[in-house]
Amino acid sequence: MTNLDTDLLKALRQAALDAANDNIKFYVNSGWRSPAYQNQLLREAVSKYGSEQEAARWVSTAETSLHVKGEAVDIGHSDATAWLSTHGAEYGLCQIYRNESWHYELRREAIDHGCPRMYADPTQDPRMRK
Repeated sequence: MTNLDTDLLKALRQAALDAANDNIKFYVNSGWRSPAYQNQLLREAVSKYGSEQEAARWVSTAETSLHVKGEAVDIGHSDATAWLSTHGAEYGLCQIYRNESWHYELRREAIDHGCPRMYADPTQDPRMRK
């Protein structure tokens, strides 16, 4: 969990402890990423999806990726993401994209107001535009 935002890490650890009471284990499949690794993922996505436009629905550039900034995590196992979709706002942990049930970011305001409306995919997120 190196290089993750400390508040994100704290929220994630508390949520994982509480989820364990429901016999749910969190697996962080991806946290912080180096710019080089993010660029590699993007190249692989372009190859897989056939265009930069389609790849952008799944992988951000190194310049825009919240993983590169240490502000996003990808959670493994569907039981953990299901638990977070129900309880995540209590910790400020929100799913941001409808097409990425595993991608979570810290949104502190969610603790009081609930998670914000999800974007369909990263191409709809104004933060992802250069």
